[in-house]
Amino acid sequence: MFKKEYTIQNVVASADLHTIVPLEKVSRTLENTEYNPEQFPGLVLRIFPAKITSLVFSTGKIVCTGAKSENSVENAVNLVIKELKKVGIKFTQKPDIKVQNVVASGDIGEKLNLIDLAFKLKTAEYEPEQFPGLVYKVPESHITFLLFGTGKIVCTGAKNEKEIKKAINELVKTLKNVMGFTQAPKMKKKVKKKVKVKKQ
Repeated sequence: MFKKEYTIQNVVASADLHTIVPLEKVSRTLENTEYNPEQFPGLVLRIFPAKITSLVFSTGKIVCTGAKSENSVENAVNLVIKELKKVGIKFTQKPDIKVQNVVASGDIGEKLNLIDLAFKLKTAEYEPEQFPGLVYKVPESHITFLLFGTGKIVCTGAKNEKEIKKAINELVKTLKNVMGFTQAPKMKKKVKKKVKVKKQ
């Protein structure tokens, strides 16, 4: 029986802090940073124990990962601001925050024949030698699913939880169709008829 269980694992958000960030000074002052401008222009800032990781750019733009819900994104950005304030950076405006990607994992409660699905789903890619899951891009959508033979799924590309719910509902409906699952017909109750036998 199909299920629609899921848990949000990560919310990726971008934000504009409206201030210039001296990355070299930040990397020298804060221990929880990585900065190698020759390889990448941004600074990596990790915040423990919140498990928040942020890419910080000198323009004041940041990309923040590690939030477990849409509601906690603002708190994650505020934690980044709190760290940068330790370096003496001043903030005069409220940050503009935008959710870019909500990643969820789940279980649909049915074993999946990935080889069969790779042929039946037009927008699917399956290369088991490289990756054990099937990649299914939802038609006319920015959402992508990873499907595993156990029935486990990963949903990525959603902008909010509402989109995740809708996408999983559509996924289950699609899988039911291609896998040949139909609702079992209602069984009519048999009524035993009494037959009168005439005595000779």
